[in-house]
Amino acid sequence: MLKLSQKVESLPSSPSMAISSQAKKMKSEGIDVIDLSIGEPDFNTPKHIIDAAMAAAKAGATKYTVPAGNESLRKAIAQKFKQDNELDYAVAEITTGVGAKQLIFNAFMATLESGDEVVVPTPCWVSYGDIVALHGGVPVYVPCSEAVGFKLTPEALRQSITARTRWLIINSPGNPTGAVYSRAELEALGEVLKDFPEVLVMSDEIYEHIILTGVPFVSFAQACPYLKDRMLIINGVSKSYAMTGWRIGYAAGPEKLIGGMNKLESQSCTSATSVAQAAAQAALLGDQDCVRQARQTFVDRLQTIRSALAIVPELTLSSVPDGAFYLFLGCQSLIGRRTAEGQVLDSDAAVSGFLLHAAQVATVPGAAFGMSPYIRLSFATDPALVVKALKNIRSAIDGLAQG
Repeated sequence: MLKLSQKVESLPSSPSMAISSQAKKMKSEGIDVIDLSIGEPDFNTPKHIIDAAMAAAKAGATKYTVPAGNESLRKAIAQKFKQDNELDYAVAEITTGVGAKQLIFNAFMATLESGDEVVVPTPCWVSYGDIVALHGGVPVYVPCSEAVGFKLTPEALRQSITARTRWLIINSPGNPTGAVYSRAELEALGEVLKDFPEVLVMSDEIYEHIILTGVPFVSFAQACPYLKDRMLIINGVSKSYAMTGWRIGYAAGPEKLIGGMNKLESQSCTSATSVAQAAAQAALLGDQDCVRQARQTFVDRLQTIRSALAIVPELTLSSVPDGAFYLFLGCQSLIGRRTAEGQVLDSDAAVSGFLLHAAQVATVPGAAFGMSPYIRLSFATDPALVVKALKNIRSAIDGLAQG
């Protein structure tokens, strides 16, 4: 009998991808499901980016690249860091990968030994902890409630660090809450980290350009330049340029760490796809109007959907997102309610399952992000569909009985 490794046997699938796959299966069966589970802009990749990829393919740029990615792309990334974040990185301090997720994977594989701890503020992106555990590390989840804006405080950070702590992860703007750390908040965390020089910092900035309110984005390395020699910035083109399927992420950090990640890349994927690299270079160096237009689209959608939420007071939005394109909605009032079939909604996972089958709306339960009882709803799709989804949810909730 074929046996999988214990690592893989104990590894769950990505919850958001699993729910999205279930929604796609239901759609294929003719069920009119509205999928609000996945973080993927619904508009097409801008034409000039597609044109650049086609031109590269026609010009013969279809061969292997070096593991770190084409030097021209890494120069474009360095230019982006200089212009957008006032950060200076050499080409040797930059690498690319098959999406930001792969770079996170490689960074932990390159640095973690069995039992090393990684501080993960929650609620957090669903894959951080699983990737840490896959490489023998121990995710140390630090709850960050609504009362602190879903953000890590200096006090909580200090209490979470032990002699085994290897990394801290900060995600701003954050998934699933849209929380954005201010410069002062990052500086306060940096002051704590001064006392722990062995702790590395991963700053996941993939939603950098999707800012919804007046809170400005500040890179962690920009706020705390003294941490730059032990910080890895994770970013990519997926969210800002509607390029999720192109699979190009990039990272900047200490040359030794980048070198280790490049070794791993050479032994796994070899490199990111050559024509996708050409597309990413065009995205970073080209006209940025598409980014500004996308941001405004998400700002407008947020306002529309916040108004529409009034019809479902059972789902509460106590913290308006400053960035990204998610609503992290409290569903406490639905816990304990009974469906027509007699099922008691005893968790946010049960609520999410109920909404999928009774309202034909796919969401992700807060438990997947390490905090309950919530559900995450993406508004990276047509707002008319989101409004329709909320109406479906209203009808479904009306069919519930008290527990």
